Amino acid sequence: MPETAVLLAAASDQQGPGDTLRIVLVVSMVGVALLAWFLLRGYGDKDKND
Repeated sequence: MPETAVLLAAASDQQGPGDTLRIVLVVSMVGVALLAWFLLRGYGDKDKND
């Protein structure tokens, strides 16, 4: 168990705000793509939906 704590502490020292910022950017880009798809899918051929 103590070895695990040491490894986790060493791994947390190596991580900085760069990893967190990268994750936030990727998630926000995926969210923007899904939001754009959701909003733009209603602007298709409305004549076919009648």
